[in-house]
Amino acid sequence: MPVPQAYPGENSAGSSVAAIGWRDFFRDDKLRALIVEALANNRDIRIASGRVAEARAAWRIQGSALYPQLDAVATGTRARTPADLSITGRSETGNQIYAQISAGWEIDFWGRLRNLNDAARAQYLATEEARRAVATELVAQVANGYLLEREYEERMALAQRTITTREESLRIMKRRYEVGSGSKLDMTQAQTLLAQAQMALQVLEQDQAVNRNALALLAGRQVAVAPGPLDLAEASADVALPVGLPSELLVNRPDIVAAEYALRAANANIGAARAAFLPNISLTGAFGTASAELDGLFKDGSLAWNFAPAISMPVFNAGRLAGRLDVAKARQVIAVADYERTVQAAFRDVADSLVRRRQVGLQIETTGRMLAALRERARLAQLRFDNGRSTYLEVLDAQRDLFGTEQTLVQLHRAYLASAVSLYAALGGGFARNIPFDTDMQQTGEFPR
Repeated sequence: MPVPQAYPGENSAGSSVAAIGWRDFFRDDKLRALIVEALANNRDIRIASGRVAEARAAWRIQGSALYPQLDAVATGTRARTPADLSITGRSETGNQIYAQISAGWEIDFWGRLRNLNDAARAQYLATEEARRAVATELVAQVANGYLLEREYEERMALAQRTITTREESLRIMKRRYEVGSGSKLDMTQAQTLLAQAQMALQVLEQDQAVNRNALALLAGRQVAVAPGPLDLAEASADVALPVGLPSELLVNRPDIVAAEYALRAANANIGAARAAFLPNISLTGAFGTASAELDGLFKDGSLAWNFAPAISMPVFNAGRLAGRLDVAKARQVIAVADYERTVQAAFRDVADSLVRRRQVGLQIETTGRMLAALRERARLAQLRFDNGRSTYLEVLDAQRDLFGTEQTLVQLHRAYLASAVSLYAALGGGFARNIPFDTDMQQTGEFPR
């Protein structure tokens, strides 16, 4: 494979986290309930399931060509022959009645039908893996949307607390200005601080509404996300997520497995195209009874049968068969390149998720130290202002920086949790293969396992 033998900066010991089912990976009951609802109602999942059903039916149709075909036929004909066309010179009216069973079978000496059947089976399995890829992506999107919802809740609560504090500061500045112990500049600066916090809250409310609309689209209907912040700012940043060996990615990632099945189908189509150059042998026949009258259809002497073996060999077709073989070979080359590209993209997804997770963890540590320093700075600035040793502008700068850093820390903790979701999805997503297929998953609940 055109990828490194190990993930960058990782010890690939142990089993991949993709072996963990998504119900065990996501521990939040509210999130799990939201994922189940999305898997049952999402339209992309329904489209993917319909394509699986279509491909499975096409495989069944192609597989039927390997077996003899039997047909029961009964016909009745009544016809009049004019006198000038009759060999007797008189007009005649006659009946012909047939009842027979006909059979036909193409003997697959060269494997053409078997190869076509293998190609159809591989296409069916590829669509099944594509459905699993859609489900994995859906779970990741729902989880990220849920984390965003929790981030907005926590940041909005932080903004609301800040607004309450700044409203009190503005009240004090107004009072000091009214009694002459403070300047109008200090009062307007306090108003500026309050307006900034109020604007931040309004932006967060807008973003939260947009995120809820996105969750509604994923879930297939409007959803009510129960309130209750995750306390993202207190989330741990040292959760270990084993990635396993890169070779495990080839069997865990559904898009890679789907590309592999597409490659198998392309190989099988080459075999079918080659077999088309060889003789085609078929057996056809019929067995039944025939009579001029209905009551004589099953009497002695009414037996009728025919047997017609046939062999055909292409002699001249102006390069049509050679062109079909070239097309099959070209598609196989494309399938190989597509498989390798899919592997490369999957490896990049994992590598990006690992880098993002490591760097966000470092940013959380740095931002935490910065936040502690900014809190002390804001406290000292307020003391200096209260003692008349500095202007309110120093307090303004300190509080503005403190509020922005508090918001950033919440965002970083959400990003760290989201990086775990991204890594989990990049490694394969924890969906077991061979999930029983049912187009009405909303009733059976089989797919959301």
